[in-house]
Amino acid sequence: MRFYKYHALGNDYIVLDPSDFPQWKTAPTVEQIRVICHRNFGVGSDGILWGPLPSAKSDFGLRIFNPDGSEAEKSGNGLRIFSRYLWDQKLAKNPVFTVETPGGHVQSVIKEDGRLITVDMGNVSFVSTKIPHVGPEREVINETITVLDRTFTYCSATIGNPHCVLPLDAISPDLAHRYGPHLETHANFPRKTNVQFLKVIDRANIQIEIWERGAGYTLASGSSSSAAAAVAHKLGLIDAHVTVHMPGGQIGIEIGENFSIRMTGTVNKVAVGDMHPQLFDVKV
Repeated sequence: MRFYKYHALGNDYIVLDPSDFPQWKTAPTVEQIRVICHRNFGVGSDGILWGPLPSAKSDFGLRIFNPDGSEAEKSGNGLRIFSRYLWDQKLAKNPVFTVETPGGHVQSVIKEDGRLITVDMGNVSFVSTKIPHVGPEREVINETITVLDRTFTYCSATIGNPHCVLPLDAISPDLAHRYGPHLETHANFPRKTNVQFLKVIDRANIQIEIWERGAGYTLASGSSSSAAAAVAHKLGLIDAHVTVHMPGGQIGIEIGENFSIRMTGTVNKVAVGDMHPQLFDVKV
């Protein structure tokens, strides 16, 4: 049971090629995903990339699973990692190709033999019905939300998956750990949400702390970087080219017309190995 492990700025994923797992038919089960991703009982990762899959509109198809077994519509770091895997395995013959996820189609561009990858992530929308967010259809900008002992001003957005961005003067990992779980599961977000605590450094730099839906505290996230940059630009706080600083490193974001997002960041290969069947003796 072959696996391929990569990280993008400390956000690590395991790639599982369906052709290596004919016994699983369509996809790993929730129980299998949970144990594979577990840091003590499994291989350990922030998620599983299940592909390549057939796609009618793109060169490759991909499904993305969170450590809790839920499925993510899109992941920027996951897409860069999957693109690196396709390039390493020579499945992608051209350095420019497309990938379909449940959250939409993207284009990947391989640079530096896969060490650096640019992904056209699609367009960010702030419209409540697209995110989704409760209430009448509107752009969810500068609304208030209360969790535990604190009321925040926030904006909500989607780039194929939902985000809640909270602009603040100061951010920290402790802030993300304390409030992130309650914001993720807040009733305002019918499908839950990813959460970004955002600090604007200057017109060309922002900093974020991330609580990721289905994964928890995360060192880096491509879709979170995209959403946070789009919100900061929407609020007039930054220009169209911005560097997003995260605990795991930096991602470059270019914001185009209609909030189209082009993301550039590194990918590192970690390991190739085989999972032993005894791995699945444990339930987590």
